[in-house]
Amino acid sequence: MLRIGLTGGIGAGKSTVSATFSELGAIVVDGDVIAREVVEPGTPGLKKLVETFGEQILHPDGALNRPALAAIAFSDDEKRQTLNGIVHPLVAHRRSELIDEAHEDAVIVEDIPLLVESQMASMFPLVIIVNADPELRVRRLIEYRNFTEEDARARIAAQASEEQRRAVADVWLDNSGSAGELVEKARALWHGRIQPFAHNVKTGQPARSAPDLVAADPDWAAEAQRILARLRTACGHRASRIDHIGSTAIPGLDAKDVIDVQVTVASLDVVDELAEPLLAAGYVRTPITQDTAHTDDPELWQKRLFCSADPGRPTNVHVRVDGWPGQQFALLFVDWVKANASVRDEYLSFKRRVAVQGHATTQDYAEAKEPWFLDAYRRARVWADTTGWTPTD
Repeated sequence: MLRIGLTGGIGAGKSTVSATFSELGAIVVDGDVIAREVVEPGTPGLKKLVETFGEQILHPDGALNRPALAAIAFSDDEKRQTLNGIVHPLVAHRRSELIDEAHEDAVIVEDIPLLVESQMASMFPLVIIVNADPELRVRRLIEYRNFTEEDARARIAAQASEEQRRAVADVWLDNSGSAGELVEKARALWHGRIQPFAHNVKTGQPARSAPDLVAADPDWAAEAQRILARLRTACGHRASRIDHIGSTAIPGLDAKDVIDVQVTVASLDVVDELAEPLLAAGYVRTPITQDTAHTDDPELWQKRLFCSADPGRPTNVHVRVDGWPGQQFALLFVDWVKANASVRDEYLSFKRRVAVQGHATTQDYAEAKEPWFLDAYRRARVWADTTGWTPTD
């Protein structure tokens, strides 16, 4: 099963995207539909709303008058939070019921209006944001949904900002054009990324990544933060720390377009416990169990490696034991290179020489760098002893 979080500001067009995904075979769990369902006449949800906001939120026939409720609830932050505190738990419970009923190979698209505001992004292997300019959204709400301009602007202002949405977006779909253009973008995303992602999860296959050296990407840091949040949710208490490591963690350093992350655990015995939640988060287990040993005890260089199944974001997740030399070196290496411009330049020059050799796989590329790392381990340890380095929190 692959779960996808879909959201966007009111009037942005996420309903068009969810409808397209549904036509292509996804099971869409629509937060708006569920939110209406849990406050239908006779439900505990509607009863609680009336107790909180009064009889004026009802139509004469006893159904919820949504514009009347919105006029009250969106008038200030406290009332909006009260509304969310009533409706969100009911929606979450019903959403869980629908997901539990889906078959194990399904692609579940969870259309959640307040995914960002509810801090739910890290629950999903992939988060898609549909966006449009606020002024365009105001016009759409007035023209197609009979909002007043004041109500439209109030609803938009009450939701997450563009900056907040970008921080959690794995995919950003711009809907400043026509509905047809948005449908084509959604179809391309489905066929080019979502379907291959779901297939890889089902078959336990990592996404393929090219062993090509590319220019440093300033977006790597933000992408890594989303991955770290996802892994913290998946690993929970079993991970003592989770860090962005490797070349993409060093600003300005050219690297393969693969994010490396280290999950630190107390013992490799917990790996079996992590396999299922990591797969649910989009990371498949590989047969790799060992780093190249740079000390006399290779047992202390054991690890477990998981790789992302998402073809849109190749990622290596190295699970290592707290205090073992491989775990310490992964943290030390980043700090050592950041602190020493000459080392950074030397490493970049070496990487470029290795890259032009034309390695067929990322594993071949990594093995070709080992001679440099054998000496780098010794030099980094000397630097650590000289400076009193310890891993930062």
